[in-house]
Amino acid sequence: MRFENRVDAGKKLAAKLEKYKGEDVVVLALPRGGVVLGYEIAKSLGAPLDLVITRKIGHPDNPEYAICAVAEDGHTLCNEVERSNINDEWFDKVVVEEQEEAKRRRKLYLKGKRKNIKGKTVIIVDDGIATGLTLGLAIKEVKHDDPKKIIVAVPVAPREAVDEISREVDEFVSLYVPQIYLGAVGAYYDSFEQVSDEEVVRLLDGLS
Repeated sequence: MRFENRVDAGKKLAAKLEKYKGEDVVVLALPRGGVVLGYEIAKSLGAPLDLVITRKIGHPDNPEYAICAVAEDGHTLCNEVERSNINDEWFDKVVVEEQEEAKRRRKLYLKGKRKNIKGKTVIIVDDGIATGLTLGLAIKEVKHDDPKKIIVAVPVAPREAVDEISREVDEFVSLYVPQIYLGAVGAYYDSFEQVSDEEVVRLLDGLS
């Protein structure tokens, strides 16, 4: 299965989540790419859109390969085998840098505000899963705020990530779980251009 672009993937996911229309739902997207899908889902469900911001920490020799993720509050989730082989000084420096970037995004995109999700049904959305670290940490962050239910919705994910994340949430919705994962989320899209800060702000403003 392939997706034309993030809008196409978001609309297809929204159709799968139709049963949540009318519930007390908040859609939480992982920026930046996840916001495009989150917008389509929130619009379809008549739900508010907010962000859960976790940042990938890439391997120093291969920045696209995530070895850890860090949240706005400094919490981390790591592949401990990979982490054990990384220089501590380098790691601590990058954690601080990525935490600051997460805070910058919250301030820029939402002027620092966040919606109350206590007791609500939360749908966490991203444009796909590779290692699952940023999404795994996002789930942990959301659980701090005591939602009623957590649903994860992504267009594509590797089987091992589906199995692992499904144990942490109430429902996992994926449009495609390939037998052999191609390694990069963008491999499943015809168009997978980088989403700009301006586009994120425009989409969030469109639902405010």
